[in-house]
Amino acid sequence: MREKIDALTQNLAQTIVGKHDAIRLVLVALLAGGHALLEDVPGVGKTLLAKSLARSIDGKFQRLQCTPDLLPTDITGTNIWNPKSGEFNFLPGPVFANVLLADEVNRSTPRTQSALLEVMEEYQVTVDGVSRPVPSPFFAIATQNPVEYQGTFPLPEAQMDRFMLSLSLGYPSEAEELQMLQRQQEGVKIEALQPCITLEELQQLRQICAKVKVDASLQQYILELVRTTRYDEEVTLGVSPRGTVALQKATQAFAFLLGRDYAIPDDVKFLAPHVLCHRLIPIGGRKSRTIMERLLRSVPIP
Repeated sequence: MREKIDALTQNLAQTIVGKHDAIRLVLVALLAGGHALLEDVPGVGKTLLAKSLARSIDGKFQRLQCTPDLLPTDITGTNIWNPKSGEFNFLPGPVFANVLLADEVNRSTPRTQSALLEVMEEYQVTVDGVSRPVPSPFFAIATQNPVEYQGTFPLPEAQMDRFMLSLSLGYPSEAEELQMLQRQQEGVKIEALQPCITLEELQQLRQICAKVKVDASLQQYILELVRTTRYDEEVTLGVSPRGTVALQKATQAFAFLLGRDYAIPDDVKFLAPHVLCHRLIPIGGRKSRTIMERLLRSVPIP
């Protein structure tokens, strides 16, 4: 299984140049059974990352371009009348996939955004009173532009809380961008990627990650970090208990990625900004990242 993880990381690195931390974070969300929110400007490789991941795990990939006229049934699917059989047939939506990319998710209306809530938490969709499970494993990657807000609908707290972690790919360095040009000229394409892990093996990896040891003192450290956000004077709304569980699961997956069967405080410190910041609602335009960095300095490390 260790070899499978290394092969998966190397596969993604073939198409995503120089973004080792971003690749690790996406794999953390995948192995921990969560979902990822990519907050970045267009053209930095978000779609490429999602496609590469789906191809590497030999899973079904679906891309959903969110627009204001998108309807909930465009996501979940709908019942279509079949005149030959005289009954309704269910036409599955794009959520019936292993990897779903919801591009510019904040451009869809709140009603449409809410269609993602059930599938992200319960891994099923309900249409006309009938619940249908989506394929397993199911992993959602949503993107939004943190700069351009014209014509967007900000994600509510309930939906932000569904994402295990948030991250940003950012612009590449000069050397990395030059490497991108060289690869493009050499003809390195996503179609050339070969699956390096099966869906069944991915499920096994998730079970292994859940068994990574988290000491009681480290659990107390996670708890203190989260509870501090709820009473901080610069925060309107702190992290929910779902965030507490997400931080522990992400810590277990990150430790496993680094080749350990136990977690350490440095794992929590690295992941806390990515797992907790998007769950905070700061007061008066303050930055969640700055608040989180201050809290990490103030909470004693076990």
